[in-house]
Amino acid sequence: MKNILVLCTGNSCRSQMAHGYLNHFQDKLAKVYSAGIETHGLNPDAVAIMKEDGVDISHHTSNHVDEYAGIDWDFIITVCDHAKEHCPFIPSKNARRLHQNFADPSKVKGSKEEIHEAFVATRDDIKEFCYDFVKEELMD
Repeated sequence: MKNILVLCTGNSCRSQMAHGYLNHFQDKLAKVYSAGIETHGLNPDAVAIMKEDGVDISHHTSNHVDEYAGIDWDFIITVCDHAKEHCPFIPSKNARRLHQNFADPSKVKGSKEEIHEAFVATRDDIKEFCYDFVKEELMD
């Protein structure tokens, strides 16, 4: 079984959505973890937007990357530029490091509708990335 780490700044939104979709699209091919270089708690809008698509992440926790020291990673996926640039070195013998920056919907200001649209757009981008990742990297 492969170990996948999804890394973001605060482990509250984008990494949590990716964690949810990576688990959703694969069954027993990999153990997925998500973490941040900080912990900001689980974003309630991220939980809600995932629930709209039938993926429950309400049980997730916001974890710091240091909590997973010692795990031998197969993949380390950064989902925001800030985490990629500021992440401490994560030792791993064979980890393949992937990066895909996704817009941070939690930073959007505006009406409820505008904020909801931002979360939908980011969720859908993350969903597509995770589907392709599972298909190309785990099911070969």
